[in-house]
Amino acid sequence: MNFSIVATGDSLLTQRLPKNDPSCLALKEIFEQADIRFTNFELQVHDFEVSPSAVSGGTWVAARPDVIKDLKWLGLNMFAGATNHSLDWGHEGLVTTMRHLNENDCVYAGIGMNLAEASMPCYIDTPDGRVAMISVCSTGKDWHIAGEQRPDVKGRPGINMLRFDLINYLPKEDIEVLRKIVDKTYVNARRLQLEREGFIKAEEGFAVGTNRFEVGEPGTKTFCNKKDLQRILKYISEAKRQADVVLVSHHAHEFRGLDKGVASDFAREFAHACIDAGVDAFLGHGPHILRGIEIYKNKPVFYSLGDFFIQNDSVERQPADFFDIYNLGPDNTPSDGWSARSKNGTSGLVVNKKVFESVIARFDVRDGAISQVELIPITLGFEKQRSRKGRPELASAADGTKILTGLQALSDEFNTKIEIKDGRGFIKIG
Repeated sequence: MNFSIVATGDSLLTQRLPKNDPSCLALKEIFEQADIRFTNFELQVHDFEVSPSAVSGGTWVAARPDVIKDLKWLGLNMFAGATNHSLDWGHEGLVTTMRHLNENDCVYAGIGMNLAEASMPCYIDTPDGRVAMISVCSTGKDWHIAGEQRPDVKGRPGINMLRFDLINYLPKEDIEVLRKIVDKTYVNARRLQLEREGFIKAEEGFAVGTNRFEVGEPGTKTFCNKKDLQRILKYISEAKRQADVVLVSHHAHEFRGLDKGVASDFAREFAHACIDAGVDAFLGHGPHILRGIEIYKNKPVFYSLGDFFIQNDSVERQPADFFDIYNLGPDNTPSDGWSARSKNGTSGLVVNKKVFESVIARFDVRDGAISQVELIPITLGFEKQRSRKGRPELASAADGTKILTGLQALSDEFNTKIEIKDGRGFIKIG
C-alpha cells in the first residue's frame, strides 16, 4: 500500500480564487500529485440568510458557498470541519455549511447533527486502499460541542470537541494565602452558591470561579478531558478497523506558558495518545503560526501547520455585535471594523509576519510506514494590501530557507532534524 498525502493548515478563505493565476496553478500542481489533499476548513459558508451567534471565534467568519468549488478546483479533497469558528453563525449556520459541503460532494469530518456524527471519521477510497480522518477542536465555547443523542431527546448540531482541564499549582501556604484573600470578597460567591445547590460539582483542591488550584510545584498544566479523549479514541479504533491509514486533525489555539508558538501540555498528551492508538499522522493547526514538529514513534506530529489562507479581514458582512466591540455603529462598514481592530494596520495578526509564513507537508505512507516528510514553504502576501493579503503562493528559495530555519528552532525541543535544501525542508524518519 502506498498513499501520498499533502497537508495544509487553516483555510480561512473568503475571496474567490483567480484560476489563471500562476501562483494558484503552481499549488494546484502540487496537490494533484497526491492521493489525499488535506486542509482545515475554518469557515462557515452561506449567503447571510442565517443569524449570527452572540459571540464568535474572534471574527464572525463566513464566505459565499462557491469558495468550496475553488478549494476543490485547487485540488483539496479532505476537509476538517471542527474549529472555533464553526458556530459563529449559530447552529443554523453550521447546518447550512454542512448542506453546502454535501452538495459539493466534500469529504469532511468534525461537525454533525449530533455528537456521534461529529465524532465519526470520514473516508477517501483510493486504488491502493482507504484513508480515514478524524477532526477535533479544543478551542471554543461549552455550547459548541455537539450534543449526544438520547432515546427521548434529539442530539444537538456542533463540533467534535476535546475539552481540557487546567490546573494551577502552588505551594500549600500560597493557596492558603489566596483562600484568605478570596474570602475577604464575594468574588467566589456565585461558584459557592452553584456548588451548594448542586448545579456544578465541587473541584478538588481550591477553585476560584473557573480557576482551579492544587498543591504542587508552581506552574500551570493542562490535561485532556478524559471523557472526550475516550470518545475520540473509540472512533480512532473504528477508523483503524475500517481504513489503511488514519489521520487526526486537531484545531487548538491554546499554548504553554507565554509563547504562542509552543503547543500546550494537553495537545502533546493528545497527539501521543492518538499515535499510541495507531494514528499515522497528527495534523495540528489553529494559532495562525507554525509550531514545532515532533517525530513520535516514527510518526509525524505537526503541532501547527500555520495558515494556508488567512482572509479574515475580507469577510463580506459582520453582525452588530462585531461593531459594538469597537464602538462603531450601523453606519460603519466591515472595513471600518477591520481598521479599528488593527489600529489602522499597526497591531494584531496583520502585522505579524509569522502569520503569513507557513509550510505544506508532503509525505508517503508505505505499508504503514513514513520514511520522509517534505516541507514546502509558502508565503501569504504579508506585504500586500488587504485586498490581496492572505492568499498562498510558493515561497522563494530565500524566503523558504528563512521559514524553515524558524521551524528548525521550533522543533529543536523535540530533537527533530530538518534538512534544508534548495528552499525545501526534509525530515528523515526511522
